[in-house]
This record gives sequence, C-alpha cells and structure tokens, in this order.
Amino acid sequence: MAILHGSWLQQPESYLFIWGESWRRIAPNEFNQADGVLAYPFALTATQLDEWLNEHQLSIKTDKIVTEIIALPTEISKKFALNPLQSSPKTDSEHSSESLYLYPWKVEGICLKSTEAFEFLQSIPLGNITAENSLIGTDVQFWSHVCRWSLDLLARSKFLPSLTSNSSEEVLAQWQPLLDSAIDQARLIRFTKQIPSACRMYQVPPKKSKEESENISLNLPSNPQDLIVNFLTETLDSQVRKGSEESDKKALKNLPSIPPFVQSWLQALASDSNQIQSDKSEAENLAKILENWTAPLQQTLAEHNLFRTAFQLSPPSQKAKNWRLDYCLQAIDEPEFLVNAQTIWTHPVEAFVHQGRMIKRPQETLLRGLGLASKLYPLIEPSLQEAKPQSCVLTPLQAYDFIKSIAWRFTDSGLGVILPPSLASQNGWANRLGLSIQAATSNAKQKGGLGLNSLLNFKWELSIGGQTLSLEEFYRLVAQDSPLVEVNGEWVELRPSDIKAAQTFFSSRKDKLSLTLEDALRLSTGDSQMIEKLPVVNFEAGGKLEELLNTLNNNRSLDEIKTPNDFKGELRPYQARGVSWLAFLEEWGLGACLADDMGLGKTIQLIAFLLYLQENSSLEAPVLLVCPTSVLGNWEREVKRFSPTLKVTVHHGDKRKKGKDFAQFAQKYNLVITSYPLTFRDEKELKTVNWKGLVLDEAQNIKNPEARQSKTVKNLQANFKIALTGTPVENRLSELWSIMDFLNPGYLGQRQFFQRRFAIPIEKYGDTDSLKILRSLVQPFILRRLKTDKDIIQDLPEKQENTVFCSLSTEQATLYQKIVDQSLADIDAATGIQRRGMILALLVKLKQLCNHPVLITEKDTKNGKKKAANQNLTANSGKLQRLKEMLEELISEGDHAIIFTQFAEWGKLLQPYLEQQLNREVLYLYGGTRKAQREEMIDRFQQDPQGPPIFILSLKAGGVGLNLTRANHVFHFDRWWNPAVENQATDRVFRIGQTRNVQVHKFVCNGTLEEKIHDLIESKKVLAEQVVGTGEDWLTELDTDHLRNLLILDRNSVIDEEE
Repeated sequence: MAILHGSWLQQPESYLFIWGESWRRIAPNEFNQADGVLAYPFALTATQLDEWLNEHQLSIKTDKIVTEIIALPTEISKKFALNPLQSSPKTDSEHSSESLYLYPWKVEGICLKSTEAFEFLQSIPLGNITAENSLIGTDVQFWSHVCRWSLDLLARSKFLPSLTSNSSEEVLAQWQPLLDSAIDQARLIRFTKQIPSACRMYQVPPKKSKEESENISLNLPSNPQDLIVNFLTETLDSQVRKGSEESDKKALKNLPSIPPFVQSWLQALASDSNQIQSDKSEAENLAKILENWTAPLQQTLAEHNLFRTAFQLSPPSQKAKNWRLDYCLQAIDEPEFLVNAQTIWTHPVEAFVHQGRMIKRPQETLLRGLGLASKLYPLIEPSLQEAKPQSCVLTPLQAYDFIKSIAWRFTDSGLGVILPPSLASQNGWANRLGLSIQAATSNAKQKGGLGLNSLLNFKWELSIGGQTLSLEEFYRLVAQDSPLVEVNGEWVELRPSDIKAAQTFFSSRKDKLSLTLEDALRLSTGDSQMIEKLPVVNFEAGGKLEELLNTLNNNRSLDEIKTPNDFKGELRPYQARGVSWLAFLEEWGLGACLADDMGLGKTIQLIAFLLYLQENSSLEAPVLLVCPTSVLGNWEREVKRFSPTLKVTVHHGDKRKKGKDFAQFAQKYNLVITSYPLTFRDEKELKTVNWKGLVLDEAQNIKNPEARQSKTVKNLQANFKIALTGTPVENRLSELWSIMDFLNPGYLGQRQFFQRRFAIPIEKYGDTDSLKILRSLVQPFILRRLKTDKDIIQDLPEKQENTVFCSLSTEQATLYQKIVDQSLADIDAATGIQRRGMILALLVKLKQLCNHPVLITEKDTKNGKKKAANQNLTANSGKLQRLKEMLEELISEGDHAIIFTQFAEWGKLLQPYLEQQLNREVLYLYGGTRKAQREEMIDRFQQDPQGPPIFILSLKAGGVGLNLTRANHVFHFDRWWNPAVENQATDRVFRIGQTRNVQVHKFVCNGTLEEKIHDLIESKKVLAEQVVGTGEDWLTELDTDHLRNLLILDRNSVIDEEE
C-alpha cells in the first residue's frame, strides 16, 4: 500500500510534481552520508506510481518523468549512517530530536503542467469518508483545496491580464489572479499558514560550479505565499485560455485602431501560446501602461495586512428617518479596528500613528476605495463632490437595498462593510419575523413512550428580534411601511414575504398547527424549520420535554440506573452509562444505536438493559434480536451466562416453530434470537407477535436499504428499536441513513432528500456545514465510545480474553457425525498405542473440520486454494464467517490483528480468501517461510505505516521468538487445548512495548468437542492447566463411552443453510 505525495514547484517552468511512497525494509547502515544525495528508498518508481494511480482511478494524461531532490526527515547516527523516516499518521516523538535532520534525497515522479495539474487535483476527493482517502498525503490534499480556490476565482472572474517575461527574457501574455477581496486575502493568509512543511522542502537546484555541486547543502524552504500565488497564476492562466471561444480568437485578429503589439498581446491572452514577438521598446511601453492601470491594486496587495476602505451603516437617530453610510479605514487583520474619515482628513500626511498602529497613505487609500465603491454603488457619488467626504445619507429603502444587494459586492471587491449587529448575520433567522414556540409533553403518561410522531402541547407567538408580538403590535410594525424596523432597541428586517405569510397564518391556519416530538428534536439541534412559510425563530422546551432534549444532546447528564440484581457480572462505568442511555431512550419511545468499538461490551450492555426492563415489570412482551447466523449460539450462551432469569430461545433450524404456533410459542420467552436470512423467510410468523423491542446486532447488515432483509426488518413493529454496530458508517453515508431509518423512520427524510442534502455535499465536496448539521441531528441517537477515549481506556483491562462461539454449517455437521461414528467403531476395536494414535488422528481431523470442511474433503492443496478464494466459501464454516465479520470491523477501526492456527495448510487457504474478502494484503508466516522473508514480513507488519493489518501465523512457527506489538487483536482460530502454548502465542502481542489494550478472541464451535473441552477447562481452570496442560494426550486415556460423550454432536448448534 502506498501514499500519494506531491507539491507545486516554482521553477523556471512551474509544474506539479507527483510521487508515491511505500514502505520497504532497509538494512541498518545501508545508507551513509558519505555517499552524497541518494535515491529515497521508500519512493515508488515512475512505473510503479503509474500502476498505482490507475489502480485507484487517478490516472493522468502525461508520461513526463522527472527526478527531484527533497529534504526529508532522516536520522543521522554519529557514524553518519542515514535512516530515512517514512510518512506516518503517528507523531515522531519516538525519534530523538538530537539525531533527526532534514537530508536531501532523490525522488522519481511525474511532472504535471498547469492544465494537467488542474484536472488531476480536481479529481482528488475533498471528503474523508472512505478508507481509500487515507492513501492521499496531506500535501496533495492541500493542493487539491487550493485548486478548488482557483476554480472559485475562475467562476467569479477574479483575474486580470498582464505582461511578463520568463528566464529567457521572452515576452509573455499572462492572466494573473485578482486577490483584492477580503475573502480572498483571508484565504491566502489561511492557506499560507496551513501549507504542509513538506511542500516547501523541494530543492530547486541553483547554478553551481563543479566543486560546489559535490557538496551537500540545502536551500532555504520556499516562500509559502509565493508558491500558492504562482500556482493560482499558472492554473488560472491555463483555464482562461482553455475557455476562450474560437469566435473570441477570430475577433482579436482584426481589431481596428489598436497598435499591432497590443493586438498581439490580446491574441496571446486567448491563444494556446503566450509568447509575443516584439521589440523591447514596445514591450516596455505596454508594461508601463499596465503598471499604471494596476498600480492601485498592486499597492494594496503589496501592503499586506494593512488597511482598506470600509463603509459603516448607521441607523437613524431617535427622531430621524434616514440612515447614514459612514466612510472609514479598516484594518484587514483586525476588523474591529476602524479609523473614521474625519480623523483621516485631519492628518494630511504620508503616514500617522492611530491607537498604536501605523497607517500609511491614509487619504490615498480612502479615496482609492471610495472611487471603486462609487462604480459599484452610484448613490455615494454626490458625496464625493465634497473636498473631504465623510458619509452619505440613505433612505430606509436604500439602506435595505444596500444590505441585501450591495454589501456583498463591496466585500467581494476588497472593501470593508460594517452593519448593525442585528442585521449583519446572513444565515440565522433570529432577527426575522417568525414564530416563537414554547412546547411541553402531554400531562398524560403514554404507554410505550412517546415516539417521534407523538404530538406535543405547545404555545406559539409571533416574534421578531427576540421580541414577541401581539396581533396589534404586528400591524403597527407593518404600518411603518419600511423593510427595516426597530424592535426592542435593535434594527431588524421585516420582509414582505414574511408579512404576507403571517397574515395568511393569522387568517386561516393558526388553529390547524401541530408539533411533534420529531419537530422539537430538530429545533433543539438548531436545524432551521419552517411552519406555514414562517421560520421558527425561537424554541423553548419545558418540563419533561426540556429534560429529554437536554439529556439527548448531552448523554453525560443521564441519571445512571442501578445494575440489575440478576445481572451476573460487573458493569464498567462507561457500560453502566450505556445501559442508562438505552433505558432513557426506550422510555421515550426513541430508537437507539449503540456503536461502541469492538471489545467495549455492546452485548452485555444490551443484556443488562433487558434485565432492567424485567426488574421494572416492563418486559411484558418478548424482544426479538436479529443477528448474523454465525453468532446465534454466542448470543444464547452470553444471555444465559449473564442473565439466568431471562427466558431465551433461538429461532432457527428445520425444527423451528412455524405458522400459527409461533406467536404462542414466542410469548413464553423474554428474548427470541433469530438470523437475518430468517427475517424474510419467516416474515409472516414474525409479524404475528407484538414485540416489546426489536434489536439488530451487527446492524451494518441493513446498510443497503434495497436489500430484502433491510426492507423486512423495517416492516417489523416493536415498542422500541435498538441497533448494535461497531461501524455505523463503513463506506457511504447512505449506510447511516438506512440504520437511522430503521430506528426512527423519516427522521432524516426520504433517501433521495438525504442524498441531495447531506451525502453528496459531504462525500463529494467536503461540506463542513452540512456535516455539522448532520452530526447534530444524529448525535442524540448514536452512542459511540472508542477504545482510545481517555475516560474509557482507564476502565479497560490491559488484556481482554473472550470466547467466540460459532456454529457448524450443515456440511460440517454431516461430516462431523459421519467421522465420529466411523472412527469410534474402529477405536473400540483397537488397543494400546494404536488406539491412542487413532484418537489423536481423529481429534486433529475434527479440529480441521471445525475450521472448514475443505481441509478434509480436498486432497489437492491447489484445488483447496482455488475453493478457498471463492466468495461463497463462508457459508461452509461458521468460524470463517464470524472471523470475516470481526476483521471487517476491526480494520474499519484502524486496528491490527494476529491470527493463529495449528494447521499450515489452513493458513495457505485462509490468506487468499481474506485478501479477496477484505481487499487488503494479508501476511502469512509458517514453518516453510524463509528467514529473510520472515524478517521482512515482521518488519512490514511492525513498521510500515500503510502495511497489511492482518498477519496469519502457524502456531509452531509464530508462537515464540516474535515481537508483534503493533497488533491489538489476537485470534486463536483453532485451539491447542494447552493454556501455556496459547498464552505463549498471545504474548507475541501482549508484551513489553505494547501501548494498547489487547483483545484475545478464542474461537470454539458449538455442540462439538471444542465446546465440551472448553467448558471442562473453564469449569476447572486451575486443575485443567495441570492435567490438560500437555495438550490432547489425556483424551487418549478415556474409554470409548466417555470419548463418545465428549465427541457426540449437538444438532441444535448447527447452522441450517435452508433457513
């Protein structure tokens, strides 16, 4: 996996340089400072880079390959050995600052001229939704954002023609950016501060003598502002030329009364070639004319961070009617710093100091700004006839027109505008005429909570500027016949459209209003709402509704409930908060998504919540839990383990209840567990039950709203709904919409609306405002805690061990029973060493079968490998299905995992299958791995920032002598039944140097010898470590009857694929 880097280079010919970085193992002391400027070892070759770009749909139309020198962080030892550091999301705190230097390295990459660079950077996504975007370096992302600014300048026609020359003294016609507005100057300042340091470390080779060129030296970092302006100039110039119409080019060929050189200049501005054939005097004359024309602009730009002309709109005094537009100077970097025109005219000097700040050419700056403003707003022209203009007078209608139509044009042209605070906001509705609403819940307690569609008690009033209005006061304001009115000491806007809407509201609609809990939730999050074409400008909640809204927007204010008495375990503080949060939302009839990281205990939080309902006599009907088939048995065991008082049943298999009997059967239980495939196969039966609650485990299974199982679960009715998932968003925001549509239907609108309003703006354009609104809307219903949260990590043990119970597939169960029956007959007839050997062989065969039937049905490993790569293989192994699900979740969380197996041939099959399913490279180390390859894999896993997140190891080859502390998950896919061996393998991860909490997952197949041996070890753990510590040898001493009891298959634990 590689990271894409690049930057704009301001050389004699400016261009975008793109290169790729990928980790490789380097030997200690492989590079030495005495060797001079060397090739950067982590850089991709140009061919590799081209392949990588094509693979990620970022192909570019160029074949120009160049080599640049970049100063990159490098450790230099006392013996001058060089150790370059690769890009990493981690900080460099682990490296000693005393030995860390910037050192020049040669990097091969691709050169993109301005037009190619513009198109390429436009293709880089601004959003950061998918994991693929993490492959784009921050330097390329930066230039992608600057490129969008260039596009914005182009759309606003913010460019001017100019005359310049290159290093060969050729005369050129060029378009240059016009950065005169406050918006663009602020952007330039912001981008200058944000530019990644790497963008400035490219070494433009100066002209040197032979002796000097042998010495290694670094140039000073490039000026960031010069780089950015040069990029804008080159890209704007190429795009303006590209957009020139053929008719424009033809019209420029025969312009009357224009000197030939000027005509050549104009033609060069519109043609592909920007060179002009001319003598020196003609070029100098045109250059002087252009210089005089742009002098005011160039002077303003040169005086960076100083002053600009500004216009302050002042409301009328008490008895006056007209407004006043005052002229002043405003500090660009400190908008509150104003110098009025009167002060400026009293200082007819080149510069003076005002309140500690130097103001250069104050009168010239003011007059230049007034001249520009008069062209944009002719109403100020009469005031400029005065010798020392200070202000002009505006009628209320003219003042309103200035606010709505002129102010933004002033700002866009680089002039300052200061409006009264109550009129300055262009986005909020607080100062508009609208409705002020006070809401509360009904006094009557509704059974089963409220729900989003529940109606609220509310009182409405007209309001403007924070002041409520009676009908009489409203018509008094209307009678002023002014778009600007004073209310409560503040000036506010009275729109004609709002007046009309209010009049219609009063006359016909006021008694037909309704307000739901959903409306209240939206209003409490700041989401703008309209009622009968009037904006809701103020919203207040009272009583229980206020408590609900405050708690939803700050779940830490929840009153924690007591751990249920029948809960057999201990809830950590954050888990207790989770249970309280679920109980709170259930009480109000609202859907909840518990989205904690893997390993934080979503399962036991739900179990404790169900026990809470039972203790409070609120579990009067059964709860339906839908989960992946692979965890049906795991859920049943966990419920029985932590809550023996809950009556639980698993609805699956060919003996499950169907038809009319199902509803009566389900009422006998508190919890019914079923699988996603069965929700649509048994939809009729499931709909016959009035469910207390509906819970989806691994709720990402409904991320596709068009899938059959998604539609089915959304059609099931229940008093409350809960979604459990570690990945509410895996790739697209539409997945979040689907889960929320299940929990609280309609809350995020219809799917098409959601795509237009949120998904496209956020994913495609990186719209932070839309992201903020969406986050505020869903935050009350999603509780997500991460393992890295400071208040969570202190609650976690350093090592968490859990057993993952998986079911056999039908094929596995059939083969299992057949092998046991055949082998026991042969074992019963054997004695001594032969009998012990037969038992051990049987145990190995059964363990292989529990992994996957391919291990005993496919004699040819190559055929097995082909079958393992088949996408449908998971259906044949409950373990493999569950492993895939868990790996998908941990990869999405940025975690790394080690998978141990006893069987080398299984590792060979598992590796290609996981690579295909996860779309990630997977490492595999076993006894046949060569030493050099082994060391390279370990180094890649430990050190490569973009390296493979999954490492499969055979237990014998990887159980000792390795340090794999980058992993924070350990999977024992098959069991050794020797705690010492398994612990030794786990210690490859859980050892000195491990900085994160480690989760150990031990896979066991339900109903098989794996479960029975596991239960035996767990029930007598201390004794088991002594007696069973030698592996499976103790099993060979059992008589045939005891062995049969241990090996016999429990058919209830089998996955029925025909569900």
